[in-house]
Amino acid sequence: MRIHIATDHAGLEFSDDLQHHLRQAGHEVVNHGPKIYDAVDDYPSFCISAAHGTVVDQDAGIEALGIVFGGSGNGEQIAANKVVGVRAALVWNVSTALLARQHNDANVIAIGARQHSVEEAKLFIDTFIGEPFSGEERHARRIAQLAEYEATGVITGQKVN
Repeated sequence: MRIHIATDHAGLEFSDDLQHHLRQAGHEVVNHGPKIYDAVDDYPSFCISAAHGTVVDQDAGIEALGIVFGGSGNGEQIAANKVVGVRAALVWNVSTALLARQHNDANVIAIGARQHSVEEAKLFIDTFIGEPFSGEERHARRIAQLAEYEATGVITGQKVN
């Protein structure tokens, strides 16, 4: 699988360790940056690039997912979710990693590098990558509603203020 990855300065060492782990597991890793430590770097462009790469690959039929890191993972998740077609989930334990895939068919996860050890992050990532979308009708219906709203600003048959 192709894994698009991005971080900010807070997650740079974390990201390097996780990229190595993913490559050792046989995944192709695309690093969207940063490449060097800069204490005042800005994560949005890195995370948006990783999210965009994930969607472009998926649209081309390439099996791909994205992972973004930062101090808390919150800003990185927000940035990734600005890309049309991305469903980025903040993951903080195995259960949220499983549910992100099973219920939300998330294609990007965000992890707080200052909140977790590298070993915990490896577990969350491996869980996320290994878990398929359940395909249950209720979950597929909700994902379709999100995509409809993202594209049109409405959800057919639903009131959205």
